[in-house]
Amino acid sequence: MEELINRICAKAGISKDTAREAVGIILRFLHKDGPTEKVDQVIDAMPDARALLEGVEGGRRGGLLGDLAAMTGMGALNELTQAGLSMGEVQTVTKEVVAYAKDKVVEDIIDAIPGLSQAV
Repeated sequence: MEELINRICAKAGISKDTAREAVGIILRFLHKDGPTEKVDQVIDAMPDARALLEGVEGGRRGGLLGDLAAMTGMGALNELTQAGLSMGEVQTVTKEVVAYAKDKVVEDIIDAIPGLSQAV
């Protein structure tokens, strides 16, 4: 997970604490709203992601507008902006999390097939 946090810090120009919080928010969103079995596979493929997911607060939203945002899928975006991220930083962090997750899942598949790592 430290590799992902460092990539995010470098590309988005944010602190490690903010990057960790942002990744936790994104993972919680995926875990809550995505297909559980597939999201669990991705989270399990990412080192320390489960601990980060479990360590993130239950959310920052509040009041009627916060509840409405959560129902419309805007809850995670709201939390990310409340964590201090601009829209550009939200996009950068999200792209990095997705790219990292894809890399780790593919890496796990390649490692599970004997001899495949030498071919790719």
